[in-house]
Amino acid sequence: MSDTALEAVLRRDRTVVALALVLLTGLAWTYVLWLAADMAMPAATAPAASSDMSGMDMSGMDMGATVAPGFRAWAPADFAFIFTMWAVMMVGMMTPSVAPMLLLYAGVGRKAKADGRPIASTAWFFTGYLLVWIAFSLAATGAQWLLARLALLSPMMAASSAVLGGVILIAAGLYQWTPMKGVCLRQCQAPIAFLSSHGGFRRHPLGALRLGVEHGAYCLGCCWALMALLFVGGVMNVLWIAGIAILVLLEKTMPTGQLIPRISGALMVAIGAWLLVRAH
Repeated sequence: MSDTALEAVLRRDRTVVALALVLLTGLAWTYVLWLAADMAMPAATAPAASSDMSGMDMSGMDMGATVAPGFRAWAPADFAFIFTMWAVMMVGMMTPSVAPMLLLYAGVGRKAKADGRPIASTAWFFTGYLLVWIAFSLAATGAQWLLARLALLSPMMAASSAVLGGVILIAAGLYQWTPMKGVCLRQCQAPIAFLSSHGGFRRHPLGALRLGVEHGAYCLGCCWALMALLFVGGVMNVLWIAGIAILVLLEKTMPTGQLIPRISGALMVAIGAWLLVRAH
């Protein structure tokens, strides 16, 4: 490839990264929508007496039953399927919010390569970031297994009682006001400040991978409580998923500091308290 052609490719790197992120996000959301639609079909056609099915073995039913194996003991395939669902969902929800960091990384990478001081590929950083959310997906799968085992989840993977939903909402709302939330959110809101405080870009792949893990850890610290809200509205409730994803994106990209988390946190606490009062 000639120098001119190579320079043309490098100039388009941010566009390539942006298109790749859009494609990845689109594929993840397509998968989530497919699962949600498949779950909705058996739910819509189920008889009114579906509550009497708690003792049935649903292993012979379609994908909708497999996604929410709450009526029977989970097989290893169930655990693997739920884990995959969570992992893909996290990719779809979190990729838009990390896009500014990735685009910055790609732009700096192009300039560094042009100056003869190349840094590790953006893909290594992004892989480290995703590893954190894959680990979270494993924990979320375990939490879902425990809640299902305790019969605290509905077939649509939402809290089966107003008390549980209220407690989760209040806990998530209070976390929005904690210093830990503030520290993590500031690191996510300011990519350049994060890089400056963590030694800048890395030339070697493993260094970039570790930097991505560190950024992902701050992102997890910022958003894990919001992800717990999926158990309130339903893990496969597409509107609920989209609402949380939008809230995460607004928190990280809008120049409002702690305003959005504190307003949303206050609303969560108020709604959670209302659910608890209503339950009694």
